[in-house]
Amino acid sequence: MTPLPLPRRLLAEGLGTLLLVATVVGSGIAAASLSPGNVGLQLLENALATGAVLFVLIATLGPVSGAHFNPVVTGIDAWLGGLPKRDALPYVVVQVVGACLGAVLANLMFGLAAVSVSTHERTGSALWLSEVVATFGLLLVILGLVRAGRSSWIPAAVASYIVGAYWFTASTSFANPAVTIGRTLSDTFAGIAPASVPGFVVAQVLGAVLATVVVLVIWPRHSAAVAVAIDVQEETR
Repeated sequence: MTPLPLPRRLLAEGLGTLLLVATVVGSGIAAASLSPGNVGLQLLENALATGAVLFVLIATLGPVSGAHFNPVVTGIDAWLGGLPKRDALPYVVVQVVGACLGAVLANLMFGLAAVSVSTHERTGSALWLSEVVATFGLLLVILGLVRAGRSSWIPAAVASYIVGAYWFTASTSFANPAVTIGRTLSDTFAGIAPASVPGFVVAQVLGAVLATVVVLVIWPRHSAAVAVAIDVQEETR
C-alpha cells in the first residue's frame, strides 16, 4: 500500500515520541512525589503508565506512520525495505526533537524549569548489557510479529514487553536513542546524564542489529513487504 504523505507521517512520529517521553518523565516525577522513599513502587507506577500510553499511541498513530517513535526501529525498517530509505533521516530527526519537547513538557506540567539537565549517571557494563538485551527483545517482538503476519498484536505486545523490561533489566529498558536523548533534559526520576548517553545508544544499536539477524534466521521469508511497527490499516487519502 502506498505510504501516506511524508509530512503527515512525520507529524505522527514527532507527536507520538513527544507524548511517549512526556509520559515516561511525567509519570516518573509523579511517582517520586506520590511514593517518596519507595523506589520499587515508583518504578512500578512509571512502568505501568508508560506501557498503557505506549499501547494507545501505537494503536492510534500506527496506521499513519508505523508508530516507530524510535530511531533504531526506523533504521531497521529502512534497512529491511519497509520504509523508504530517504524517509529514515527525517523520521529520526522528528523523533529526537519530539523526545526533547516531551521532556520539556513534562517538566513544565509539574512546575519545574523547562530544561534541567540530568545528573543521573547510568553507566557500566551491566547497564550497557541491559540495553543490548532490552533493545534486542523489543526488535524481536516487533519484527517477529510483522514477519509472522501478526501485526495486529504489536500495540499490546510492545507495551507488555516494555512494562516487563522495566523490571528484568538493570537499566529499566530505555531501548530507544531518541528517548534516551530526551531524558537528559529532566533532572528527575527518569533522567539520564548526557555523558551516559553514548554508551546507551551504542548498546541499543547493537541490540537492534543482533535482533534483526536472529529474526531473519527464524523468519527467513515474509509474504508481504516488511514493515516495522504495524501495517497501514487505512486507505491512502
